[in-house]
Amino acid sequence: MTIGRFGLRRRNYDFPPFRPPSEANSLLLRVTRGCPWNRCTFCSMYKRMKFEIRDLEEILGDIELAKDLYGDRIGTIFIGDSNSLVAKTEMLVKVLNALFFSFPHIERVTSYARAKTIAKKPLEDLKKIYQAGLTRLHVGLETGDRDLLKEIEKGATPEEMIQAGRKAKEAGFEYSLYVLLGIGGEKKWEQHARGTAEVLNQVDPHFIRVRTFIPQPNSPLHEAILGGSFQPASPETILKETKLLLEGLHVTSQFLSDHISNLLPLHGKLPEDKEKMIQIIEEALKELGENDGLREEMEMRRHLTNL
Repeated sequence: MTIGRFGLRRRNYDFPPFRPPSEANSLLLRVTRGCPWNRCTFCSMYKRMKFEIRDLEEILGDIELAKDLYGDRIGTIFIGDSNSLVAKTEMLVKVLNALFFSFPHIERVTSYARAKTIAKKPLEDLKKIYQAGLTRLHVGLETGDRDLLKEIEKGATPEEMIQAGRKAKEAGFEYSLYVLLGIGGEKKWEQHARGTAEVLNQVDPHFIRVRTFIPQPNSPLHEAILGGSFQPASPETILKETKLLLEGLHVTSQFLSDHISNLLPLHGKLPEDKEKMIQIIEEALKELGENDGLREEMEMRRHLTNL
């Protein structure tokens, strides 16, 4: 049995665990295992496991174990794996009730979710889950461009992405959307940036979190790179793409470049900090053209994980 913030039982968790950087200090409670979609061409996170919804009694046992280990010291909890909302609403509410009974000082409970699942789930069900204590959803938009969404087999259209975001916000959730910089490669960065800005403007999520695409071994897109049919975006292109994305945004979101895969540590509130972040990018582009050492450093980030 493995104990700690990674999860509660080694037999119930696969390592390494997956969670957003913002949940680094959260207790990880597994409600589902793997990903019910598991077709995205850029992703290798859950390729080795079969999707399943865990048994309620087993989950409640994990909560009891966490209570024995940590007492009431748990402040934040992340519910895994990739899409807990696919579980029945009644089950999620029971899990959340047990969490708040066991840990009365919880400040936040969050989870990954798929836009398609949110779009299909009745609004009243989403409200029940929110009222039970799950208050923030982390959702992968990746891109808002229709053609790229098809190419990466995301399984959702721009319209479904917008519907899901608006619906989640109406239910009360804080909504965190993830953008995958470089997913259009060297050729489609402009349509990626413009299409993504259009969807984000329609949703106006609480958080926009950007990640940089790093080819993952055993993923279809990695094979496309090896076969020569996909050309990864250069550091210059990724910076230009980020600048174009910011220029097209008309939202009130927090913009966060808070991952080791990213080329620049951008962080700001929109629209107030837009020009400041654009200026940082412009300065980086200028330095990149003059500094070979910086270019090499940025190229090295291609070897880092984007999980």
